[in-house]
Amino acid sequence: MSGQVEKNVYELAQERIEFIFKEFDTICVSFSGGKDSGVMLNLCMQYMRKHNVKRKLCVFHMDYEIQYSVTIQYVDRIFEANKDILDVYRVCVPFKVPTCTSMYQSYWRPWDEEMKEIWVRSIPPGSYTKEYFPFYHEEMWDYDFQILFAKWLHQHKNSVRTCFLIGIRTQESFNRWRSIHQSRKYQMYHGLRWTSKIGNDIYNAYPIYDWKTTDIWVANGKFKFDYNYLYDLYYKAGVGIERQRVASPFLCEAQDSLKLYKVIDPNTWGKMVGRVNGVNFTGIYGGTRAMGWQSIRLPKGYTWQGFMQFLLSTLPAETRRNYLNKLTVSIEFWRTKGGCLSDETIQKLRDLNIPIEVGTHTNYKTKKKPVRMDYLDDINIPEFKEIPTYKRMCICIMKNDHACKYMGFSLTKEEAYKRDKIMEEFKNMML
Repeated sequence: MSGQVEKNVYELAQERIEFIFKEFDTICVSFSGGKDSGVMLNLCMQYMRKHNVKRKLCVFHMDYEIQYSVTIQYVDRIFEANKDILDVYRVCVPFKVPTCTSMYQSYWRPWDEEMKEIWVRSIPPGSYTKEYFPFYHEEMWDYDFQILFAKWLHQHKNSVRTCFLIGIRTQESFNRWRSIHQSRKYQMYHGLRWTSKIGNDIYNAYPIYDWKTTDIWVANGKFKFDYNYLYDLYYKAGVGIERQRVASPFLCEAQDSLKLYKVIDPNTWGKMVGRVNGVNFTGIYGGTRAMGWQSIRLPKGYTWQGFMQFLLSTLPAETRRNYLNKLTVSIEFWRTKGGCLSDETIQKLRDLNIPIEVGTHTNYKTKKKPVRMDYLDDINIPEFKEIPTYKRMCICIMKNDHACKYMGFSLTKEEAYKRDKIMEEFKNMML
């Protein structure tokens, strides 16, 4: 309509929050201590105080034991200053958490009771430990716990409808964009695209999905929201505004920045070195050739396949078997089904006289064509990451990329089975 005033992202977020408070009797903010979840929580508390909302707002915080001291201080500060309106669920549970700092293990456990003597810090008073959650088991990953916690809280509160507010923004990644914009008409609450159903009468909502990073900091400044001062330290350390994230320090994406702990939080760093395998090495060499970053060099006298075999020979049997299983799946995939490549990439392979078999159609939604081929040792083209080579496998091993994300590997049958079992268990619990 002509003359209609376009609303800004803050006004739209306020409308969404108002709608949620009217529609749901239990509302819970997932709060990590980062900038996005921090603004999400502050917006909700601002709304509650402005409108004199009498009920309490639930806050779900997964405490991973090892975190920057300033992040812990921020979380503690928020909880203490707003305890009159918050119902806090600070979870300290020894679930499995992925790590890429170690060649020997693919995960670590926060609050592992067997390592209590070298915990980085003590469990905060009033925290919820594993004894509170009957669904917890030792093989549970942190992301599994998040899913099942939603059902637990819904039942614990005897709720009619429960909504989890997640402070994610589509600007951050394609996966986040897809989680909002994918077509899921029957999984949304009242057809609202910024919501998604995760169980019977349980929903996720993303009220700030359309915000940009600059909007986050404008809100913090304009409304004087309390925020994590870690971002000030990141800025002083020269970390770009789009790369400033609060996450587990041992993820693959955090390898390059792990060394910042030594400068920003030396006391925590000293405790981390003895807590999780490979932290010191990754802190020194993360982001370098030593861990598969930049342009890695092949040792003299080796082919990449031979170097891969050497690297595998240095690993424990279980870790070696994991990589070999991934490789076997990938080799079979490229030989029988084929990976999807563009016409330009296909022509480059032909120009290099590489034996390939090009198909005409694929079940994937893409204009690219399926190409069947054998693994190469290496290839020098810009599309290197799209081609199956033993060099890529070497990079995965050197990065401690146990899931082989760098290779773009699909789930193995065992992993798919585990995933399906988890989803089936979750589905049954929601009946």
